[in-house]
Amino acid sequence: MNAQEQELRLDILNSLLTTPHRDLTALASLHKSMVERDARFYGHLAAWYLANGSVRDHCELFIANLLISEHQVHRQAGFTLLQALPPYQVSRVVDFIKRTRGSAPRSTRTAVVQYLRRREADPKQFDRAMLRGRKAMKHLYASLHIRPSERADAILFKGRAPEDSLAAVLKRLAKTEQPAEQARLILKYRLPYATVVGALQTMTPSVLVALIQCMSPQELINNLASLQRRGVMNHPELKDLVKEKLQAAQSHGRVSAYKAKVAAKAVAGDGELVESLDAVTEAQIISKGRISRPTALLVDKSASMDEAIEVGKQLAAMVSAIATEKLSVLVFDSMAFPITSQGTSLKDWEHAFALVKSGNSTSIGCGVEVLRVMKTYVEQIVVITDEGENTQPGFASAYNEYVKAMNVKPDVIVVKVGNACDYMERCMNREGINYSVFDFKGDYYALPNLIPMLSAPNRIELLMEIIQTPLPQRDFQNRAAG
Repeated sequence: MNAQEQELRLDILNSLLTTPHRDLTALASLHKSMVERDARFYGHLAAWYLANGSVRDHCELFIANLLISEHQVHRQAGFTLLQALPPYQVSRVVDFIKRTRGSAPRSTRTAVVQYLRRREADPKQFDRAMLRGRKAMKHLYASLHIRPSERADAILFKGRAPEDSLAAVLKRLAKTEQPAEQARLILKYRLPYATVVGALQTMTPSVLVALIQCMSPQELINNLASLQRRGVMNHPELKDLVKEKLQAAQSHGRVSAYKAKVAAKAVAGDGELVESLDAVTEAQIISKGRISRPTALLVDKSASMDEAIEVGKQLAAMVSAIATEKLSVLVFDSMAFPITSQGTSLKDWEHAFALVKSGNSTSIGCGVEVLRVMKTYVEQIVVITDEGENTQPGFASAYNEYVKAMNVKPDVIVVKVGNACDYMERCMNREGINYSVFDFKGDYYALPNLIPMLSAPNRIELLMEIIQTPLPQRDFQNRAAG
């Protein structure tokens, strides 16, 4: 890998890790650009991100672009990766491809045929997929003109579900008036929360107990606000079940750290639940990796930088929870001072930041000056700011003085917040300082994208890890009939 390839791939990696989700048009343009610039690297990046990434939109776009790639190795990888998605995501991938190209290519249709045939071959798996994604399943059959099996046709299109199907069980549940029998059916067939809520008009405590017991930790977190509205937290026994499930969520392999954070906001009035959800977030972040390089976090507290302060608390909690080397946190306006915390939880950092208020002019470099004067050795510097400097020392000049004094060139990551400009970037460009930019748009789901940037020994080693990630290969032994 020559220097030009390395620079291009680092640029692609930076773009991926720092792009917030939910803007599918912008993301689609980004992925198109990545494929065009370095198709070979894109395939490895896709495989790496599907294993390590956390943003659903990126995962779907990677698979879609692999499926429609001109390279066979990409199409085979996309074929394989598609098989693990839930129906609603397969539907999103197919719809994106059809919007982009006007129609789905034969290879994509073949991938979906195999997806559906494998589920048809296992009635239990098919019924589970149908309960959670009935609309998406019907859409896949209809939009790609795939003939369903006799059983799938009866359940999805004819309204004649076999007695042994979960669709028939759901009908029995809706007709049953006895709470004990409702709970028995829910437990026996492990019916999902959203489906039961749609089938039953009244949710008794016994039904809620059964539902909570059947929920996965992530499903519980997703529906916590709904459970609270249904009075679950007012029943001590039910609340204890919820707390047990949240305890399990800390070590569960398929729980999103920042969905727990969003859920905490939804139940903000319940201190116990918020504390449990914060513990889930912290444990899940720890599981994502370790930061083994000394790190400085500089938080802009100048005028109108309330958002920077809030993001600073979040990142301080996230980084301190997974840092094995010293984390130095400083806040700055025209002066800088260190912030220390008694622990690593968000609650600890909120307490540490309690007296920090925004105001005054801005010298981003003053934080680096404090690091130099205190002889604090760091190998990476994260700056949360809008980049607007109006007071000396500037960041670029202070950085160069730090390099001379400490004999180290720290990596720089700028987390842009608010109505940001690019003044700091232009200054670093003039001085030849290498940096990455994370453009924060209020999307806390995207914050874990910083972990790979901070946890790798350096960006080149992260790049090599991605390049060495093999692309999944299609299993040709199980061909599906269309």
